[in-house]
Parts: sequence; structure tokens; C-alpha cells
Amino acid sequence: MKIQFQCLTGVAILAMGSAMAHAAAPTAADVAAADARAAATVKAMRPEEKTILTHGIMPLPLGPNPPKAPADAIPGAGYIAGLPRLGIPALKETDASLGVAYVGGIRKDGSTALPSGLAQAASWNPALLEQGGAMIGSEARAKGFNVLLAGGVNLTRDPRNGRTFEYLSEDPLLSGMLVGAAIRGIQSNGIISTIKHFALNGQETGRKFVDIQITDANARESDLLAFQIGIEQGQPLSVMCAYNRVNGANACDNDYLLNMVLKKDWRWKGFVMSDWGAVPTLDTAIHGLDQQSGAELDPKVFFTDDLAAKAKADPKWAARLDDMNRRVLTAIYATNLDKNDARPGAKIDFAKNGEVALEVEKQGIVLLKNNADLLPLAKNAKRIAVIGGYANSGVLSGGGSSQTDPVGGPKATIPLGGDGPWAAFFSQHYHGVAPLTAIKAQAKDANVTYRDGTIIADAVDQAKKADVAIIFATKWSTEGQDQADFSLPNGQDALIAAVAAANPHTIVVLETGNPVDMPWLDKVPAVIEAWYGGSRGGDAIASVLFGETNPSGRLPITFPARAAQLPRPVVDGYWDMETDFMGNPPTPDTKLLANYNIEGSDVGYRWFARKGEKALFPFGHGLSYTSFAADGLSVKGLSASFTVKNTGARAGAYVAQLYLTARGGEARQRLAGFARVELKAGEAKPVTLTIDPRILADWTAKGWSIKGGTYSFALGQDAEHLGAPVATKLAAKTWKD
Repeated sequence: MKIQFQCLTGVAILAMGSAMAHAAAPTAADVAAADARAAATVKAMRPEEKTILTHGIMPLPLGPNPPKAPADAIPGAGYIAGLPRLGIPALKETDASLGVAYVGGIRKDGSTALPSGLAQAASWNPALLEQGGAMIGSEARAKGFNVLLAGGVNLTRDPRNGRTFEYLSEDPLLSGMLVGAAIRGIQSNGIISTIKHFALNGQETGRKFVDIQITDANARESDLLAFQIGIEQGQPLSVMCAYNRVNGANACDNDYLLNMVLKKDWRWKGFVMSDWGAVPTLDTAIHGLDQQSGAELDPKVFFTDDLAAKAKADPKWAARLDDMNRRVLTAIYATNLDKNDARPGAKIDFAKNGEVALEVEKQGIVLLKNNADLLPLAKNAKRIAVIGGYANSGVLSGGGSSQTDPVGGPKATIPLGGDGPWAAFFSQHYHGVAPLTAIKAQAKDANVTYRDGTIIADAVDQAKKADVAIIFATKWSTEGQDQADFSLPNGQDALIAAVAAANPHTIVVLETGNPVDMPWLDKVPAVIEAWYGGSRGGDAIASVLFGETNPSGRLPITFPARAAQLPRPVVDGYWDMETDFMGNPPTPDTKLLANYNIEGSDVGYRWFARKGEKALFPFGHGLSYTSFAADGLSVKGLSASFTVKNTGARAGAYVAQLYLTARGGEARQRLAGFARVELKAGEAKPVTLTIDPRILADWTAKGWSIKGGTYSFALGQDAEHLGAPVATKLAAKTWKD
């Protein structure tokens, strides 16, 4: 059967439909119906009931003054009391996008850990993210949670950001389509998902007071577009606002972001919850905040007695309070939580869910380099030296509130010291299947040895004796702390160089949450980026190494060759601020500015194209064990078609990338569409993409505006290796969404 691909917003999907087995997520029509029902309920609420849904606590023994948790609360990120008289359930919230958060094992349970957000995004596969979202949403519901604090979609403006691993990419189209798919999957379980952190949350250094400077146009064409597409595609019922400031105002106290953009321009009907400890004053309610989360972390619980007094005295505040309740109720009704709330104790099929995590990691692993086809390894190798990276224990995971660990907890925990209520967040966790175990299972007849890499001479000795050496190199990332540079820690660069000198058949497996420098790259024939691999990461890595899986991942972010290539060679404030997990200013009058107008909307590969810089590995890069050709590009208006063919000897998946390259004769690079295409050896398939006009447009005072004229497009292996451009003419157009 000839399969035709079609795309509504630059992403190819099978026209025969998705085979997802879970229920349908709420649609825009469902949300509209829920909104009407919520309005009726607000009219039935008593005055004393109207500040119950507007604030919550963190039911955990953390922070300076942990509150007493209600009897029905579940240890997790948040709890908002319900209204039993009106049949409104309490909201029980858990982190995060990578699985139901471990919270230090307080619940004495575990969850299926998805690979990091970057690993998910490296699949370039919205259907896979929808499946992953459905899986973690089902586990959240089974544990009794009805709100998942997922949907991280902040663009990678600085790849040294400590939370880069949680997010998806540097491109608004790719990020928006992927996060929308993940949210659809989560909400198909009849629970609420957020999208976060709104907006321009680009660094952890000084995260509560760093002031992002950016124009309306630059924001709308980049970070805000990622959120907008994600909201359109996923219909998240809550938005979590961010810690940082934007043009002087806190993101959770920002009339421009919350009222003008989100609620007025985008006509979004869900509720805005604060990040934990991000509410500075009561006036945030007037500026668009609907719910104060983890209120004990703020200077005061503003959204209770103070809010009620304002509403009693001022009709404007009374109307705002009604709107706040209506929005929370809309989310509850759209997910039918009033009729079918989550209940703890449902059985979880961890084996089945582990297969989802395994597939995500298999599709997310990126083969960066493979000289002389060293990979895949033959399963009849005689002697294999595995070195470093706690490969005998598990795979590394990112830290912070998103930390997820499987049943039984981490296989190895490395505390980084410190004291205080947040010290527990600063420990490295290795979990899931150990790569060493998985490698031994693939190469049953080989003599597989392991050295931890702390003694370089010992590692070199093993490498000399082996047919092949596999080095696992790790770099931990965490919420609350950025990275100074791209170097590998703990002398790993020296270890890799020494092993590569001892054995010309050396493979480096990177487990990182950010790009890294590779001073040894010319000496190493093969490198794979495995990210943070989740519950089944070890199995997936071994599957790729030995060719059971043909790698198909593509980089969702640029790997710079050096920090000087970035718009900000140093993270703003990094050398001036002590690490503070909460990101508070050292003094009340401390100022920290980050000028995002330097690059404007040219984030990541767009900046590199504008400046003529060459990356270490460009956005969209990834190799395969087979070969592909994409040609025959034809562009008519906003429709692009071409053919993709597997020209090699084995089945594989190709990520076709369509780029805008010029507008009116002026160079301008934008990812305009993408398609992950599965192909048997020798097979060819036609692909059709419909280009979202916002990718081509400028944001103006009148809305989106396309200039009339010639637009050039090209197919790319990645953002730096483009085919011949093909031109089409577009008429001028101005519109609002």
C-alpha cells in the first residue's frame, strides 16, 4: 500500500491515523463546554468557598515551614482542597514531564522513568511523545494524582541551562508540536496537565530575579510561539508561570504574558498556576494569576483572606475572583474529574510501561560519529572493555523536582553534600538497567570487563587487551544550577584521550543533559549521545551498539564548538551568584539582566546561521546504519512535497527536515516542517508537509504579517547541510490567530 503523509503544521503523520490505544484527550470543544458549565457552578458558590480553589500547599516535609497535610493528600508537589458540597474534588499534583517524581522516596514507591526531554525530542516523533505522555499520565492517575506538572517547553536559548535536559529543543515548531503531543497523551487519562514555565525561563542562575529583556515581536516569533503551538495541539488545562522576570515584571505577575498574550490574544480558557514560591504580591491576581501554588513558600498566602477582602470591597476584584474559580473549574470539568476522579491504588503494569520508555530511548539516541562503520558492533566480539560512567549500576538521570526513579529506587546515589531543606535535590542518581548488564546480554560469548575509570592506567590496561573499548562519559544537570562551561567533569576528557590512544576501536557513550565539548573527537571513531536514558536506558544503549536498533535520533539542539559562538558567552550572573536552589537574590536590591534581544527570535541554529558559525554538531544532525536520500522537493504556496528513499541495505527511520532559507532574497533560516519516516531497505515514500505560515511571518502591531514575494526552501540533512533551494511566491497577508 502506498502511504501518503500529510501535515497540518509542519509535521508529517500517517494519514491512516494513530494507533494510540488510550482514550481521547479533551478537545477545544470539550473545553468550551466545560467553561459554560463552570460559569454556572461559580454562580452557585458561596463567598467563603471562592478562595478554596485559588491556593494550595506542598504536602511534603520540605522547606522552612512545611504545612500539615490534609488526610487525603498524597505526598507530592501540591494539594488544593476541593468543594465537596458542589462535587468538586481536591487537586493532587505531582511533577513532572519525565514520570511521577520520586520526591526522595517519601511515598516508598517508584515510577517508570522516561528518558530526558532532550532524548524524547531527539526522536522528532510526536506520536511517540503522545504515547510517553499517556504512560506517565496513567501512572500518575494510578497513584491518585489528578494534575501532572508536565509540559516543559522553554526553548534552549542557553544550552548550559541546568534544566535543558527537561525541555525539548531550541526550535518553536519542533518544541510546540512535541509538547502538544505529550500533553494530549497525559490528558487522555482524564487528568490535568500543565504547560510550563511561562515564559522565557532560560537560565537557573538567579532564576527568581533574572530580568529577561525582549521585544514583543522577538518573543512571539520564538518562545511564545512554542507555547502557542503546544497549547493549540495539546489543549493543556493549566499553564504554570515562571520564576523569572520579563521586561521588569515577575512572570507570575505579568499582565503582558498572562492577560494580553495568553488569555486575550490566544483566548485560552484554563487556569494559570504559579510556580512554587513565585508569587510576590496579591496584585498577581489582577495581572492574570489564578492559583497560588505551594503558598507556604511565598512571603504570604495572598489568595485567601486578603483576596476575599478585596473581592468583597471592589466589584473589579469580585469579577476577577469569579473568573479565577471559573478557570479552575473548567479544567476539572473538561477532564471529568468531578465524575471520575483519580484514586490511589490502581495496578500499574511496569513491564509494559518499561517498553514505552525503552522505545523512547531507542528512538532518541543520536549516533554523532561512526568512522569506518565501527558500529554496529559484532555480537561475536571476543573481548570488550567497558569503562566509566557507573555503567555497572545504571544510567544517569537529571536532578531537581523532575527526578524520577523506578521501583526500588536508584541503583547508585552520589550525594554532593550540603545541608538545609533542599540539599536532597543535589545528589546524582543512576537507575534502571545497567548498560554493562545489557552489553553482556547482547555479547553472550564475549569476555566483558568493567573498570570505573577513576584509575586511568587501569582503564588503559583493559583497553589495550580488548577488541573494542566502550567509555561511558557522564555529566549531571539539575534544576537550580546552571553549568559553567561544556567540559566533562572529573577528568573524563583525559580518560577518553588515554583510552583512545590505547585502543583505536574506542566508542564514547555520552549520558548528558546538555551539549559537551569533545577535545578528543578526532581520536575517537564512534560517539553516541544517549542523554539520560530512563528506566530502560541500558537496554536501549546496548541495542544500538550491537545493531539490534538502527539509530534514528536527531539533535534537537545545537552542540556548539565553543561558548564564544553563543549570544552570551557566559551565563548572565553565573560568576557573580552563589548557587541557590530557590534562586533568591542575595540582597533585596540585587539586579540581574539577561538581554534576549541580542539574538531575538534567532534562537539556536537560527543564530548560528545568522552569524555564519559552524557547530560541533548542528541542530538536526544524526547518523544511521543505513543511507537515505530525500529529493524531488516541490513547494506550492504553503505546501511542500518530496520523496524519501532508503538507499541502504537495512531498514531504518529518516527524519526529513524542511527549512526556510530565504525570504525576498534575504537569508533567513527557519525549520518549516519535519517528518520521521520509517523505510525498509530500498523503499521510497512520498511526504507532503503543510507549512505553518507563522514560521514565515513577522509579528507586528497588527498581528502576523507575511511579506509578499519569493520564499526559498530546502531539504536538510541538518541545519547546516542543505540541499538545493526551491522557490515559491506568496502573497502579502496580515492576520491574528
